[in-house]
Amino acid sequence: MSGGVQQVRVVLRALALLQLARGASAPQIANVVPLTAEAIRSIGRRYQQGGLERTLYEKPRPGAAEVLDDSQKQRLIAMVCSNPPEGRARWTVRLVAEEAVKRKLVPRVGRETVRILLLSHDLKPWREKMWVVADLDEEYITKMEDVLEVYERPYDQQEPVVCLDEKPITLHADVRTASPAVPGREARRDNEYERRGTANVFCAVEPKAGRHFTFSTPDRSGFEFARVTVELALAYPEARTIHLVMDNLNIHRQKALAHVFGAEMTAQVWDRFTVHYTPNRGSWLNQAEIEIGLFARKCLGKRRIPSLKVLKAEAKAWNRRMNRDRVKINWKLDRRAVRCKFGYKCQSFKRSKT
Repeated sequence: MSGGVQQVRVVLRALALLQLARGASAPQIANVVPLTAEAIRSIGRRYQQGGLERTLYEKPRPGAAEVLDDSQKQRLIAMVCSNPPEGRARWTVRLVAEEAVKRKLVPRVGRETVRILLLSHDLKPWREKMWVVADLDEEYITKMEDVLEVYERPYDQQEPVVCLDEKPITLHADVRTASPAVPGREARRDNEYERRGTANVFCAVEPKAGRHFTFSTPDRSGFEFARVTVELALAYPEARTIHLVMDNLNIHRQKALAHVFGAEMTAQVWDRFTVHYTPNRGSWLNQAEIEIGLFARKCLGKRRIPSLKVLKAEAKAWNRRMNRDRVKINWKLDRRAVRCKFGYKCQSFKRSKT
């Protein structure tokens, strides 16, 4: 009883045995210990016949023999890590069992045996994760280090860090009126819809301050990008400079503003920014991607947005709520972790051009 953590059945048997030693009857003990009187009598008999160990613990059970030996397990795992047979897109538990016998890796095997084997090796061959593999050249490392160095700086109101990206939106309208949910029945919506064209949303976020900007536009053009940059510049009138993190889209350039506002105003607006470009195939470094994911899941969801007017209203409401709650992004990736991940040593890198 004082030997530390034990199984519940061991503790109950010990409690019953202590009460028997004190002279209590089986029915009396059954009122205190959650065991039947017959189970308590059995505990007493086992103690008389086999002693304390026999009373408290079960006899070791041999269990069934393993279906697969170590060599067969290795061959089966190697098969699962290879491409599936011709005509099949992915491995399934049933297919693994069939192919293992067909290829004479094992004489016989069931789906449950395969499932347990895959589970023990943390393998899910029916799943596939998309991954961007970039060429880790000097340009990629330079831009990556530049962006991460900006993220690592302490928060400074005079030099805010703002991340910007955009997301295309397909506009859909219901052909028939949807039916709302009622007690005992879920909401119903017709699967037929009407396409209403496309739109675009520019999402910008200041991660450390929890400041969010959402601009709904009819398209993703240089003209709309120019308007967005002006709005961002006006949002920080007291800042010395605005560190703007963007990807390498062709409209994310100073010339987009020049075509709209002319050279003089463009210089005034663009000089407010210190631009940091993410490397090619490295847009995952842009925290605006996280902002877009939140907007897509929590604001748009799976509902149908029929027009740009509705999109603007919904985006405005979303933006207002996010700014009210000051939702921040807790970015944890730093240069030290990236150097360890990609396996390169710390060097002196040039900052990306603004």
